[in-house]
Amino acid sequence: MNFLHYEFDLSSDDIVEVTLDKQANVRLLDNTNFSLYKDGKQHRYHGGLAKTSPVTLAAPYAGHWHVVIDLGGYAGTVRASARVLLGA
Repeated sequence: MNFLHYEFDLSSDDIVEVTLDKQANVRLLDNTNFSLYKDGKQHRYHGGLAKTSPVTLAAPYAGHWHVVIDLGGYAGTVRASARVLLGA
């Protein structure tokens, strides 16, 4: 499984901004769901298929979060960057 991965410690009012060079799946996951994702198991996430860039995702609560970007099993590569907009 190929994916891009970013980790952030977020407050409940933080926003993650993800910039993509093409459409891709963008997921915001907590630690438990990130482990499930890596194992190919059913998981819960915030986000989904992003057809336009940038994408913004709000942290539903404070904690350690993972941003995962993938092409859903399709061939190719995606370039991306992710940053936190503090208290946006």
